Amino acid sequence: MTKIDDLLKDIKVEWKTLGEVAELKRGRVISKQYINENIGEYPVFSSQTLNCGEIGKINTYDYDGEYATWTTDGIYAGTVFYRNGKFSVTNICGIISPFNDKILDLKFLVYYLQIETKKHVKDGSGNPKLMSNVMSLIKIPIPPIEIQKEIAKTLDKFTEYVTKLTVELTTELTTRKKQYSYYRDLLLSEEYLNRISSKLMLEEDQSNEVIQTTLGEIGKFIRGNGLQKKDFTKDGKPVIHYGQIYTSYGFSTTKTISYTSVETFSKLKKAKPGDIVMATTSENVEDVCKSVVWLGNEEIGISGDCYIFSTDQNAKYLAYFFQTIAFQVQKERKVTGTKVIRVNAKDMEKFKVFLPPIHIQQNVVEILDKFQEYMNDINGLLPEEIEQRKKQYEYYREKLLTFHEEYDKHTHTHTHTHTHTHTHTHNT
Repeated sequence: MTKIDDLLKDIKVEWKTLGEVAELKRGRVISKQYINENIGEYPVFSSQTLNCGEIGKINTYDYDGEYATWTTDGIYAGTVFYRNGKFSVTNICGIISPFNDKILDLKFLVYYLQIETKKHVKDGSGNPKLMSNVMSLIKIPIPPIEIQKEIAKTLDKFTEYVTKLTVELTTELTTRKKQYSYYRDLLLSEEYLNRISSKLMLEEDQSNEVIQTTLGEIGKFIRGNGLQKKDFTKDGKPVIHYGQIYTSYGFSTTKTISYTSVETFSKLKKAKPGDIVMATTSENVEDVCKSVVWLGNEEIGISGDCYIFSTDQNAKYLAYFFQTIAFQVQKERKVTGTKVIRVNAKDMEKFKVFLPPIHIQQNVVEILDKFQEYMNDINGLLPEEIEQRKKQYEYYREKLLTFHEEYDKHTHTHTHTHTHTHTHTHNT
């Protein structure tokens, strides 16, 4: 970054409000119905951040060229995007176009606004807003145009690097998850279980027959009851609320994150060590029946919208089975509801499972535990790497776009300099 370090050394910077250097407009009302009735090739951008804000495509466009857009309302108020091409925006977005591209570079402006706009969002009545009247008063540094372009070019390279790395690491994570799912389903398949059982039968001279049975024949479903989040206490008796199974627990746990009073606890259904706690209400079919194996040394209370599955078989073996395609297929046939998906014990009792003897169950669990440990490491390391690279990018962006104000006593005016005293290296 030596070249840009030299360019930025003690430069004079003029400041103007955004309204002085750019035209600001609002988008128009574009409903989902309108999009569905006018499907085409031109993107419509709204307030969301997913997919760069695109909510659909229509057969006309309101803008053609390079622009900046920002979100005016909602939780993403102040989010700024660079746009290039034919597109439209909804009424909860604004459009920015510099008056003179020889004075203000659009990409430089976008990068600067991305670190500045959030400071100006108003959060009255619980609905964050950044309207045009406030946006137009945001002060913008105007260094020489060649420096603006050099800063934008440098940040473009960082953006490309971080985006590429994120895609690569996300692809790697997805591939590893697919591999894990494949081997998990293979290990729990009838073919594999029969193969390993036959091998052990010859070695140990004992019966290792794999049977097909039902969950109702090998265990009991107990419905949870009563526990609400308002019943949580700082300490007391350990409990699990069904929503926490989705947000706070992995495959198994020895401790709960929540507690309740002795009085409330006494009224709850209890899971004992070695039981499986299953969430039976969800917003989608894929997640319903997500389970956690309770491996603590005491009983815990369970909320409604949960089932306790109590069995004398290996609980972890069955919890792994609950993740397989074989279980998912049976579950999908029995779920009810549209917005809220449910499954009941009467149906799950009839779900079929291949069950080897307990010592073979343990053998399978030991293999899958190693896979699970590996996946947990991957799940932690790759997102952490992505986050570190994003922070590195934000650090450089902040340094490149930080300008300092000085007061000129002789002219009684404000000028600004960019003091760039650090030399950075970029390790790939």
